[in-house]
Amino acid sequence: MSRKPFNGVIALDVRDSTPDWTPYLPEDAPDGAPNVLIVLYDDTGLAAWSPYGGGIQMPTMQRLADSGLTYSQWHTTALCSPTRSCFLTGRNHHTNGFACITEGAIGYPGANARLPESCAPMAKVLQGKGWNTYWVGKNHNVPAEEVHAGAPKRNWPLAQGFDRFYGFLGGETNQWYPTLVEDNHFVEQPALPEDGYHLSKDLADQALAMLRDTRQSAPSRPWFMWFCPGANHAPHHAPQEYIDKYKGQFDDGYEAYREWVLPRMVERGIVPEGTELTPLNPMPEGTHSPLDDVRPWDSLSDDEKRLFSKMAEVYAGFSEYTDAQTGRIVDYLEQTGQLDNTIIIYCADNGASGEGSPNGSVNENKFFNGFPDEMEDNLSHLDDLGSPNTYNHYPTGWAAAFSTPFKMFKRYSYAGGTCDPLVIHWPKGIAARGEVRSQYHHVTDIVPTLLDCLGLEMPEAVAGVEQDPLPGVSMRYTFDDAQAPSRKERQYYAMLGTRGIYADGWKAVAVHGPTSGLGNFDKDAWELYHLAEDYSEAHDLAAEQPEKLDEMVRIWFEEAEKFDVLPLDDRHPAEILTDPRPQPEPPRDTYIYFPGTAEIPEAVAPNIRGRSYRILADVEIATPEADGVIFAQGARFGGHALFLRDQRLHYVYNFLGIPPEQVLVAPEPITPGRHVVGVAFDRKTTGEYGETHGTATLYVDDHAVADDDIRTQIANFTLAGDGLCVGRDSSDPVTALYTAPAPFTGGKIHQVEVVLGDDQYIDLERTAAAMLARE
Repeated sequence: MSRKPFNGVIALDVRDSTPDWTPYLPEDAPDGAPNVLIVLYDDTGLAAWSPYGGGIQMPTMQRLADSGLTYSQWHTTALCSPTRSCFLTGRNHHTNGFACITEGAIGYPGANARLPESCAPMAKVLQGKGWNTYWVGKNHNVPAEEVHAGAPKRNWPLAQGFDRFYGFLGGETNQWYPTLVEDNHFVEQPALPEDGYHLSKDLADQALAMLRDTRQSAPSRPWFMWFCPGANHAPHHAPQEYIDKYKGQFDDGYEAYREWVLPRMVERGIVPEGTELTPLNPMPEGTHSPLDDVRPWDSLSDDEKRLFSKMAEVYAGFSEYTDAQTGRIVDYLEQTGQLDNTIIIYCADNGASGEGSPNGSVNENKFFNGFPDEMEDNLSHLDDLGSPNTYNHYPTGWAAAFSTPFKMFKRYSYAGGTCDPLVIHWPKGIAARGEVRSQYHHVTDIVPTLLDCLGLEMPEAVAGVEQDPLPGVSMRYTFDDAQAPSRKERQYYAMLGTRGIYADGWKAVAVHGPTSGLGNFDKDAWELYHLAEDYSEAHDLAAEQPEKLDEMVRIWFEEAEKFDVLPLDDRHPAEILTDPRPQPEPPRDTYIYFPGTAEIPEAVAPNIRGRSYRILADVEIATPEADGVIFAQGARFGGHALFLRDQRLHYVYNFLGIPPEQVLVAPEPITPGRHVVGVAFDRKTTGEYGETHGTATLYVDDHAVADDDIRTQIANFTLAGDGLCVGRDSSDPVTALYTAPAPFTGGKIHQVEVVLGDDQYIDLERTAAAMLARE
């Protein structure tokens, strides 16, 4: 950006000169410019929350809805990273390079997980126009390969136009033991669960601190804050008193909830009178993953009903508790006289999540490893669901229920995946109070709306780079005209192999489930819906109006060409997440790590999945009481650790948190002095679900001191967080045999070496299936 000309006078002597400060001062926001607070939840269907008629009480959101506007046809991309990229830049998710989550980047223009310079974030524009900019909470827009201390920070929040950041960079994190980043560096959580810590509260504390700092030091400057709690993404964690508030409220089951909530949604004007409830399992067999099916409530055992009901109670408690923390921010704005001129957008990034499978899970990572949940294991956690002992996710039945009245849920291009709650509150700029707006809109319309309200435009160039145009339309025309026709003409959908297209009141959807591995996209059947008469997408008109369907499919391909949508990718989660991606360092078979360093995220740690490996530590034992972690990676829900306990060397491989833990223990105490200790795993066979079976041998110097057969995971230990540590464990321990961080004491760790075998397993069956899918 060129500097304004200097209009002062420069003479030999400063006494004869006239200064001009104009070229050197930052631009000020217009007088009376509003603040902006975006509250973006995760994984929440339209029928979950009380302002929409749902059973989860959201007092803060209700308060804003009562004095603002509630939108009934606002849509997202159906997945978190892609939707968040749209919030960042106002462009479609493929234009942003976010066809999928960051972990699913595949190296194409629309699918690389890196924002192009031609899609400048709105925060960067506001930062240059006089707003302070803050991002608190979930990110999930930094490439997985760049989520580590030594990474370039070009895709981190501070490089995207934010003055401050506090939160987590991955797709999810443990709400009791989060992996946290402040600005451009990793930090430890400020307290532990036993001290009352929960991430939602921590995030609200940090948000309030940023706003108070601004208020006291620059009260005339407006601010923009993106507040993104971990809720309602798994793991569903909440204080017990909030879980207890919902005891028994979901005992009638998810089908009964659908029947109960629909009339309430009609009564509130969210859905039109006469809206029909779609089937619980609407997709034909062979068109989607069986993991997305719903088990009818009357087919469940009494124990299963108790478990599934409790899972919904935990989810509800998590959501309301986070709403209460958000309420602290809103209360502060009211107390300081800022509420009336703050644009608050309260919403969710995609539909309710079906990633818990038909049986739910006490460890969501099983889904990403393609490993089935055992009901007996889940039932054993009935009394501690939502606590630090679980990483729980409810079953698909609740995803369907909380996405009433639509088909399916998150990841799908049906409205169950894309139609989400949205409340806009701005007393100074919106005269209407407590009304519903039914115009069709999309997340790409948020940035144009905000720019319109702030009196700004997206620049034609940012930092010398010509900008891609904004495809969305401002929603400001809806603020004071409930009957105004929708100005949104077209919107494509594409997510993990699913497809949809909206055009002028009509919608077409391909009958093809996400992550189904089916391929053969050219053979997809399409359904056709007239949304003006069929809000819930219940009546397929494809057979009655084939010409209209052909037109809609043609429009989808036009939009796909325009916005870099192809190629489509419907591979299974384990295949997508383990797809090779460029690494910041050249591939090697030996990795060296040292104590006193930041944890190494799994995306850039040694890939031991499906192969033999060796972990060797050069340690010096100073006293017989030496104790603690030498090496740890993962958490109690999947991981492995090498450590000293009771003077003996231990190795634990915790397979997806499934008891019993796989433990090797040296029979003799380790002696003082310098030693090389470690473990070697030799792969032998592959199990039914892709897991690796082999023999682990524990070593002290050149002596094998223990061995046993173990199994290892085929995919990640965690989706995010709980990385590789030397000399300590991260806050959530790999094993119950020690209490994290369990620092190494009584000696010194010189280094830890991880050596990879050249025998990595490749699932030939899945490879062959992928080849057939491409034919």
